[in-house]
Amino acid sequence: MPSLTFWLAYFAFGAAAGVIAGLLGVGGGIVVVPALYWFFTAQGFSQELIMQMALGTSLAAICFTSVSSFRAHHRRGAVLWPIVKTITPGILVGTFAGSCVAARLPTGFLKGFFVCFLYYVSAQMLLNIKPKPSRQLPGKAGMFGAGATIGAVSSLVGIGGGTLSVPFMTWCNIPMHTAVGTSAAIGFPIAVAGSIGYIINGLGTPNLPSLSLGYISLPALVGIAGVSFLTAPYGAKLAHKLPVATLKRVFAIFLLAMATRMLVGLF
Repeated sequence: MPSLTFWLAYFAFGAAAGVIAGLLGVGGGIVVVPALYWFFTAQGFSQELIMQMALGTSLAAICFTSVSSFRAHHRRGAVLWPIVKTITPGILVGTFAGSCVAARLPTGFLKGFFVCFLYYVSAQMLLNIKPKPSRQLPGKAGMFGAGATIGAVSSLVGIGGGTLSVPFMTWCNIPMHTAVGTSAAIGFPIAVAGSIGYIINGLGTPNLPSLSLGYISLPALVGIAGVSFLTAPYGAKLAHKLPVATLKRVFAIFLLAMATRMLVGLF
């Protein structure tokens, strides 16, 4: 059982993850995964399992955060449910397959992949890189392919997919606020399929910490999800009031710092 210090840390990062998920549509996992990596390391989790535990627990937490976030966006009419319906089959297949692959990869590779992804997201936000709205949404086959790709990458980095789905929808002429809200809804099937994958592939694995369900740490899940569910609506509310472009740049600097800290730990 985690000490009081770790419970407080779970609550703090859960609150931050909820606000970020609602505000930027990038998925709270982008903050939760590196935090869990450090927390699990400090608690003495088996080194070869730490990254899988961080990814699986992050996706399980997003199951709750995404519901709270997309409900708040839905109340503001910012979720395009036809897109969610069309892209979900690909999301489910890609995310589950990605989690099965991640369960068999070494922690060092997963950590390096996540660091590279953080640098990509940081550059995207810091430079305000946006794809030019130059086309319309593809048909069912194209949406399945897009969903499978978004889901696979999301399962490898433990996020709700917003860093990929928002640019994809923007490229397809979906307004930014609507893309953010729709991305929050897309995060739910990503989180569910990823969680199931990390549970199934983690069952029976040697050296799992106590109170784990496969590659999901139940104490961390309770601490993070319990608070992020409450704070996500505030992030969604702020998304319609604050200068999101400025906030993204500040957040990008924070991500750069986290990525660099994790990169140093690789060597």
